[in-house]
Amino acid sequence: MFIFKNALISITRNKGRNILIGIIILVIACASTITLAINNTAGDLINSYQSAYDKELTISFNRKNMMKDFDFSNREKLEDMKGKFSDISSYTISDVEKFAESDYIEDYYYTYDVSLNGNNIEKAESEMANQNSNMPGFPDGGRGKDFGGSSYDFTLNGYSSLEAMSEFIEGTYEMVEIADDAWGKAFNGNYVLINEELASYNNLKLNDNIKLEDEDGNVYQFEILGIYKENESGASSPMGLFSNSANTIITNADALVAITDGGNVKGSVNPTFIIYNYGDKDKIQAEFYEKGLDENYTVETNEEVATAGLSSIKNVQSFATTFLIITLVIGGIVLFIINMINIRERKYEIGVLRTIGISKTKLTMQFVAELLMVGFVALMLGAGVGAIMSKDVSNSLLSSEISSSKASSEKVKGNFGGPGGFSSMGGEGGPMKDFAEKGRPKVEAYESIDAVVNINVLIELLGIGLALILISSLAAMISIQRFTPLTILKERS
Repeated sequence: MFIFKNALISITRNKGRNILIGIIILVIACASTITLAINNTAGDLINSYQSAYDKELTISFNRKNMMKDFDFSNREKLEDMKGKFSDISSYTISDVEKFAESDYIEDYYYTYDVSLNGNNIEKAESEMANQNSNMPGFPDGGRGKDFGGSSYDFTLNGYSSLEAMSEFIEGTYEMVEIADDAWGKAFNGNYVLINEELASYNNLKLNDNIKLEDEDGNVYQFEILGIYKENESGASSPMGLFSNSANTIITNADALVAITDGGNVKGSVNPTFIIYNYGDKDKIQAEFYEKGLDENYTVETNEEVATAGLSSIKNVQSFATTFLIITLVIGGIVLFIINMINIRERKYEIGVLRTIGISKTKLTMQFVAELLMVGFVALMLGAGVGAIMSKDVSNSLLSSEISSSKASSEKVKGNFGGPGGFSSMGGEGGPMKDFAEKGRPKVEAYESIDAVVNINVLIELLGIGLALILISSLAAMISIQRFTPLTILKERS
């Protein structure tokens, strides 16, 4: 009690000096609050961006390895390459399910592609596309049939789930018309989405039935649940007036599996695996090879895509951290110097107190208590000012990231159902609700950064404040231990 009582008397007696110390601590506290808030908020945004992307792993051809010795002008080499392609063993849905049993894999989904001809609809094709380009060395006119290119009218993309519909998630495709409760039906029967160009070419509308057939004449009927368009990001074919997806029909994987099971129609599966860590890529590839994957395939992750949008936010976070360190170093030095001056001015007071029997320990604790009292008040005021300013400062520094995040979220919703977003895709329930909750992709949209000065910031600020006060108190601790009462009083006299 004696220590705190003396400390309080000393503070009121030396108002000017303590006000100066308080102002310095207040400025440090205000700057620290803002930088801590920005740093924490930037960290939250980074986590949000990273959670927007699952850690994905896909299987692809090792094209660089396969094409390194290939010469397009050499006919013999052309035949060798055709043989190479033919010898590559494909993998099936069963293989994909076997791959997905890995301990490194959290989840998976896939597309299943099949090619069929039209029965009651015609392929969207211009006259120019029907003409051979007579490219040298390519008797099929450059359409790639020699390399497995399709001579069928339509490509059917069957998705195993909404998560697999990457073209809609990324914005390459966008729904322009959609039937009621379309997404509640889409994965449970012979239902399709067709390109608006194909719909216009064949005068088709929602709920119409289309018929497709295989080479054996087997006919398959589908109902149109939606009409989509390919955005400008999808390239158009140089051989015609239609987009590349004009003759791409979208359905569910189960409907296509039913067509290929027991028949002559062949399908190809393109899986995406959700992994726990990008660092497991090589281990997963080795495991896939052990389970039968042809070594002409390789695995790739989306790590670069998932981290590409974080550079600006990380720069802001780095700036905040650097500014905080500079503020604390300069502030600590200034406080230390002021306390050195303060001790020299109060040397006679220290000598008197030591002469009447006050121990060095009690004197040291009194000076520390003075700084703690002044510092605590200044810290609270600085935290309040910082809390008021931090939101505007944070929003100003991170405004572009906020706008980008919000736009991305709204765009994904619109791609699946037009202006109505998720509300036009089955309401609050059904697969759309599950899709949003599973968060693939989960993009956090910020109108603004909410109250960024939370309990964590206050705890961090209090810790920083105590550290600064203790560091600056070293001046008092060292001086008091060094001073002797007789020397002080002799110098005074």
